[in-house]
Amino acid sequence: MEANLPCRKFDPDLWFSDSPAELELAKSMCGDCPLRLECLAGAVDRAEPWGVWGGEIFERGAVVPRKRPRGRPRKEDAARDAALRVETETRLANSAAAAPRSSVRLAA
Repeated sequence: MEANLPCRKFDPDLWFSDSPAELELAKSMCGDCPLRLECLAGAVDRAEPWGVWGGEIFERGAVVPRKRPRGRPRKEDAARDAALRVETETRLANSAAAAPRSSVRLAA
């Protein structure tokens, strides 16, 4: 079974890319993974410093809605980030209900 997991089947560097687009691709590949919830819970417990784990992007040990490109964010990016944060919090709350072994901390 392990060989069929997306993170084992494809280049593992994709899950740790600096490119926001590649991280979004990695997130989408986690969607049907049978170990997604366990992977996410483990990453939260370990406070993974970066990468995609369980279909979520981690930065500095916390889940972030999306990877921001370098530089100062534009005003419309700040508004989109706020909306994505609410969506991510809802999705994580639903995941936590399915696998309630740890709390999930979101980045500010």
